[in-house]
Amino acid sequence: MEERKIQQPATAFASPRFCNSGNFMRMERVASAEGLDFAIYGIPFDTACSYRVGARFGPQAIRNISVMMKTNNPIQEVNILNYMKGADMGDVNIIPGYIHPTYDAIEAFADKILEAGAIPIALGGDHSVTLGELRAIAKKHGPVSLIHFDSHADINDEVFGEKYNHGTPFRRAIEEGLIDPYKSVQIGMRGSLYDAGEFKLAASLGLRTIPSHEVREMGIPAVIEEIKNRVGDNKVFLTFDIDFFDPAFAPATGTPEVAGFTALEGLTFIRNLKELNFVGMDIVEVAPPYDVAEITSLLAANVVFEFLSVLALQRRNAKE
Repeated sequence: MEERKIQQPATAFASPRFCNSGNFMRMERVASAEGLDFAIYGIPFDTACSYRVGARFGPQAIRNISVMMKTNNPIQEVNILNYMKGADMGDVNIIPGYIHPTYDAIEAFADKILEAGAIPIALGGDHSVTLGELRAIAKKHGPVSLIHFDSHADINDEVFGEKYNHGTPFRRAIEEGLIDPYKSVQIGMRGSLYDAGEFKLAASLGLRTIPSHEVREMGIPAVIEEIKNRVGDNKVFLTFDIDFFDPAFAPATGTPEVAGFTALEGLTFIRNLKELNFVGMDIVEVAPPYDVAEITSLLAANVVFEFLSVLALQRRNAKE
């Protein structure tokens, strides 16, 4: 197979950022993941939300503001496209209001990325979409570890009497054998609850849940060490709900919760997960209609950039 050459995106010195936008970081738009190390794709589905909708516009909003991102990460000291080939593959053709056909479409789209040997990186969409991604991931890799940054555990059995909703995906993922809960970690849960025993429920399902107040008590370095120890060398899927951040940093989301984390704290978590064996990632619940000066979309784009930097750093270190 002929190796595909992926060029660095145009710099703002040669092409203004408001030109040639529409793809993540102005990367090449491709129809196939063949020859790629990672593939960005959008899942603009939000009709499984329980409160505010609008995350269907998340993928394009993240792409639009991602023109601000450069390819060099000065903290990790790596250029993401010097060590990896990546591109934007556009969006899954979801079916608004119909979650099961949408799951099928997500799974089929992700299947093609995984079959090509690339790491799928999805821009959501509400958090229900992660179940479709995990179905494809598990077909390829078997049950994976889940690292889940969020203000909600998303382990309800039902919401409004329905089994499939943005509050249920990880209950279903455990039931379907898509993730190994005993090697998975949820970080940042907070806010009022309908069920006072939710954290005990998570433990009964095998999950290690580290709620926000416990993160504060332990400190970020200790939480990172616990994540690494629990996951070990297992394959890992990272799912990042933007409401992990405090609404002061990420107001544009469907179910905001106060007393969250700063932008720096969230990015610090990702930067320090360099030893993990990642096989996929998503960023979800960005609802641009509620944004202020695109700060939520910009933060989401940076979350993806930091994840790509971790992958690039791993590739660089493997070659040295």
